[in-house]
This record gives sequence, structure tokens and C-alpha cells, in this order.
Amino acid sequence: MKPRILLVEDEAAIRDMVSFALRRAEMEPVIAVDVSSAMLQIAEQLPDLILLDWMLPGTSGIEYARRLKRDEQTKEIPVIMLTARGEEDDRVAGLDSGIDDYIVKPFSTRELISRIRAVLRRTQGLIDEMRVEQAELLIDGAGQRVFARGKALSLGPTEYRLLHFFMTHPERVYNRAQLLDHVWGTNVYVEERTVDVHIRRLRKVLEAENCQDYVQTVRGSGYRFSVIT
Repeated sequence: MKPRILLVEDEAAIRDMVSFALRRAEMEPVIAVDVSSAMLQIAEQLPDLILLDWMLPGTSGIEYARRLKRDEQTKEIPVIMLTARGEEDDRVAGLDSGIDDYIVKPFSTRELISRIRAVLRRTQGLIDEMRVEQAELLIDGAGQRVFARGKALSLGPTEYRLLHFFMTHPERVYNRAQLLDHVWGTNVYVEERTVDVHIRRLRKVLEAENCQDYVQTVRGSGYRFSVIT
């Protein structure tokens, strides 16, 4: 799979230049012009890496980086900061916020691609460890694939995150609000009934291999994942 790179940048010329370079390097660029649109992209599917401009309209990139690193869902996603602020104090502030690398504008796209590949190599070991197995279900975190009884399942990005959360937190009941916080993120605002919709979709996919009963409804409380059916 091509690495999915979320580019959060409000300058069109830089977005076009970096997107072109990413595609040439066989990476998949995903575009956001500000923090709000970045949050929507992350809610749809987690990226493999985030390129984040420091000076953004509304919320600054440095503040958003801190929020990303505090959020359980996004704290492991590597972040490279793009900025015209090259002073030592600025670099220190960026690195102290938890970002993985820092590149000063103007920059060459060759250097940028090299930095991205280096960060992805450093984090790949963590991704490879994201292998979760419960009963007949297996999640391959490196490839973001799910298998039931050895057969690959086709899950949407939200159903994948929902199942991953359930399988890494088995035998515990979560209400809808808790699932929204853990799976969708605390900064994404959707109705609680959205959880029910995605639970139904997840069960429908699992039903093909008779694994739907692992995702259980606890009347009056919420949902849990259990291999005890």
C-alpha cells in the first residue's frame, strides 16, 4: 500500500508542489487547508504521516501538533512540521511539542521526500507490532487488513478503527459517547446514533464468517467485544 500522507497547508502553491512530489514518490497525498479540514480527513481514515504547516488560519500548526500528540487515536502518527520559522527557539518549540521532524521553507522536494521516508522507517517497527488476534479474528496493523478464519474482510476505515479498538479492549462495556471519543476522536462532533450505524456495518461484514456475535450489545449500557458468546 502507498503511504497515506496528510498535508495540512493553506498556501496553494506549496500544496501543489508537495502533492506532485508525493505522487512521484509513490505516496498518496491527502489535502487539508486548515485544522478543521485536517480533523475531517483523520476521522475518515488515519494517515501514515502528517505534514503540518506552522502558520495556519485559525488554530496554529504548533497547537494542533500538541493536540494530535495528546489524543490517544493520533499520538502515534508521525508529524513533520513545515515552516518559515527557522530560529533555534522555534525549532526547539516544535520538537518539544512532540513532532518527529522539522523542515524550514523554502525546501527542496527531494529533501522533503527523504525526510518523510526516514521518519516512516523509524516508525515502521511500531506499526509492525500492531498485530492483534482474538479468537478467529486477526488484525494485521502493518497492512491495515482484517482476517476472519484466515479470509480477508473488506472493512471501511471507520469499521476498521472500531474493530481495532474493540479487539484491543475486550470484555469491557463502552457506551456510545465513549466509543465516539476513542474511535472518532474527542475533536470530532457526530451524533451518538452514528455508532449504531457503524456497529451494524461491522457486524454485517463479520457475519460472512459467522463472527458477528463477538460484537455484543449490552442492553441499556452500550457495546463490548467478547469471545465468550
